Amino acid sequence: MDNIRNFSIIAHIDHGKSTLADRFIQKCKMVTDREFKDQMLDSMDIERERGITIKSQTICLPYKAKDGKDYVLNLIDTPGHVDFSYEVSRALAACEGALLLIDAAQGVQAQTLANLYLAMENNLEVIPVINKIDLPAADPEAITIQIKEDLGLDVAHIQKCSAKTGLGVDEVLEAVVNLLPPPEGDPDKPLEALIFDANYDPYRGTIISCRIFQGRVRAGDTIVFMSNGASYKVEEVGFFHLTRVAQKELSAGQVGYILAGVKTVNDTRPGDTITLKNDPCAKALPGFKEVQQVVFSSLYPISTDDYEDLATALDKLKLNDAALSFQKDTSAALGFGFRCGFLGLLHLEVVQERLEREFDIPLILTIPTVSYHFYLQDGSMVEIDNPAHFPDPSRIERTEEPFIKATILMPDRYMGVVMNLCMERRGENTDYHYPTPGRIELTCELPLGEVIYDFYDKLKSLTQGYGSFDYELIDYRRSDLVKLDILVNGERVDALSQLAHRSKARERGLHACERLKEEIPRQMFKIAIQGAIGGAIVARETISALRKDVTAKCYGGDISRKRKLLEKQKAGKKRMKTVGNVEIPQSAFLAVLKSDQ
Repeated sequence: MDNIRNFSIIAHIDHGKSTLADRFIQKCKMVTDREFKDQMLDSMDIERERGITIKSQTICLPYKAKDGKDYVLNLIDTPGHVDFSYEVSRALAACEGALLLIDAAQGVQAQTLANLYLAMENNLEVIPVINKIDLPAADPEAITIQIKEDLGLDVAHIQKCSAKTGLGVDEVLEAVVNLLPPPEGDPDKPLEALIFDANYDPYRGTIISCRIFQGRVRAGDTIVFMSNGASYKVEEVGFFHLTRVAQKELSAGQVGYILAGVKTVNDTRPGDTITLKNDPCAKALPGFKEVQQVVFSSLYPISTDDYEDLATALDKLKLNDAALSFQKDTSAALGFGFRCGFLGLLHLEVVQERLEREFDIPLILTIPTVSYHFYLQDGSMVEIDNPAHFPDPSRIERTEEPFIKATILMPDRYMGVVMNLCMERRGENTDYHYPTPGRIELTCELPLGEVIYDFYDKLKSLTQGYGSFDYELIDYRRSDLVKLDILVNGERVDALSQLAHRSKARERGLHACERLKEEIPRQMFKIAIQGAIGGAIVARETISALRKDVTAKCYGGDISRKRKLLEKQKAGKKRMKTVGNVEIPQSAFLAVLKSDQ
């Protein structure tokens, strides 16, 4: 066990985690130069297209150190976005140490701090690594001061490298071997293994990624999941190289996979403990804390026949993405679907794309909302995240909405525009300080409902991409909430209803009406698109009717003949309007979600 090192790479977005993992894979000769491609560990198409990591991936690297010893390095590459921080916390539970990557040009950012705190909560040994020292704007000396003052880490352990060119990567590998502790545990004790991730393979069932803390497991053993008592016979155990490599056994301190023909997706839960049936351990490992979803949206299949497939797909996706939650939901306009909870808008986009690509199910999404508290006259409190369940306004005593504490790091020249953005979004208790000369850290308390809409996109464009944003939920505060309904030709479209603050309701209503006017095709009669709060109409757009020239064959003669034909047409249109219903195209639902930019 002294020759095993389990470690993770953590950092802010785009500070070079996956690139450093690529260099490690090449240095350990896991792949020939001919087979090598960038971002070896990012296996999903979406990850490659967007250039981001979504899933943390494990790989076992054989490494020969300078002292001649052979080591086994279990590396877990993690995502950087705040929406996937739950992936990071699960990966860290399987490690003893972490490399904290810091960009030599940008310095310490919001997620750098957040991830460092996660590592400290797990009592990990942290090695600071300054990456991208080959950049013209790199300033390793200033970053070293930042690491000492802002993070309080040991300056003597700082490693400097360029993951892109490979400069200094050998020294980082040596530091992993020399500075990070080996795992502890006893191979002869009863088996204790922590599930930190899982995948579904249509041929082999569930592939369980686990870290063995005590004992050993080999093919032929009967294992038990401690949360539900389900038992299975192990078919295969092994390590993650670039492909799965079977081994005789996994013993204490190792990270690997277990295949046991688990067909029921719900049996496997990340955070659960695996033990042996005939020699169980005394108690389960602590697992992970429950994740808090912040954004809610309903997903409906475009064709109602896909409902069963969508249910199965969400089950399989939940296995691989433990931060997703869902329950059944129905809508008058869209039929049966699921109300899902996400960690943020990027998470929502990724889940939607994965469902459409991996499971081939086209979807309609409703407007994302957050969870609000409604206190009623009879003293009860209801929690509502779906506009369809909005209580009768006469029964509501007061409403509360969630507030977050947002931390925005940016160059100080953007201070003014970002302050304006926070004020527009009803920000309060704004505070700021200068962590280093030229950079400003702004903290502000904002309603979460204002942030999920398009705050992050606006922030990125106002700060030309230099602003980084991190947030935590603080509490619920009193607010004046209303339900905004969208009426098309007098009919309420429940999938477009949304909850909004009274001061923003008209603006949101106008935005939705304008978008729908562009998307809904013209009919033979006039269509009114209205935004309503209760009985009051706050916004309106009109789609004008297509005209047929009924007076074409009537040339010359008396004006009253023309008028008679026009009156006849008018009566026909009026009748058509009362009978005719308006088909709303799929693109209209998505258009309402998008902001003006």
